[in-house]
Amino acid sequence: MLLTFPFFPPRASTVAGQVDHLFLFLVAVSGFFACLIFVLIAWFAVKYRYRPGHQRAMSTRTNVGLEITWTVIPLLLTVVMCAWGARIFFADYRPPPNAMKISVVAKQWMWKFQHPEGPMEINELHVPQGQPVELTMISEDVIHDLFVPAFRVKKDVLPGRYTEVWFEATMTGAYHLFCAQYCGTQHSKMRGWVHVMEPTDYAQWLARGASEPPEVAGARLFQQLGCAACHLPQGTGQGPSLVGLFGKPVKLSTGEIVTADEDFLHQAIAAPGTKVVAGYRPIMPTFKGLVDEEGMQKLVAYIRSIGNKPGANSP
Repeated sequence: MLLTFPFFPPRASTVAGQVDHLFLFLVAVSGFFACLIFVLIAWFAVKYRYRPGHQRAMSTRTNVGLEITWTVIPLLLTVVMCAWGARIFFADYRPPPNAMKISVVAKQWMWKFQHPEGPMEINELHVPQGQPVELTMISEDVIHDLFVPAFRVKKDVLPGRYTEVWFEATMTGAYHLFCAQYCGTQHSKMRGWVHVMEPTDYAQWLARGASEPPEVAGARLFQQLGCAACHLPQGTGQGPSLVGLFGKPVKLSTGEIVTADEDFLHQAIAAPGTKVVAGYRPIMPTFKGLVDEEGMQKLVAYIRSIGNKPGANSP
């Protein structure tokens, strides 16, 4: 029975094995030194206990070799732990360039997943096996935390700021998805499933659920909000041109140079007065409260998709 007890969730991602090996190493080192310290305490307590007729030592000798040994060994072990953990962290921090991007909106108490091809899911996420997947996440209300134990990935989902996490599933099947940050009275119900499918099965599932891509919906919302009246593609409007803007450096009125990424665009829409592009007046109204986080992601997807051709600001 003990041999079949699942001490760990299945290792269903490329990083899961690395995380487990580091975790087991930390547990082994901690357990070894904990046992060693308890054994030494018990031994010293017995060996040097008070006994009538035995004079207590009035002085001690310093063993320099022993001092160096118990300083250098823990130092080397902590350096190994730090280097090992840093290597896993940096590998997990940078998604591969071919990663499939999926937008995530967390809200009390559900997960919404938007595929780039159009399908949207609630508390369910379908992904292909062997394909890196990058989740760009934001919260509609409070702090949440996306946690998939089988993938060994966990990341805070914050209001007003995008966070990213990526994984590459290696085993087909259905895996639990949890919110690992207490977010309200129904926090325990904020869970879902990640369905890992064979690439051919995923393509068939995607074709069955084909719908409007987010950049198309974002282009329509761009027109409905009247953004096209100021953000002309030639840059002659009251706002800067958005053609080819995404991912490029932008100079602000303060002289600061920032990158036009998801966070910059989100802040420019929700609080435009905080980062004004150089050469333009701070006259853009805020759309906070008028556009929810799903709408924000659609607008960002549209701006990301805009090419370098004149007239690209039109849907």
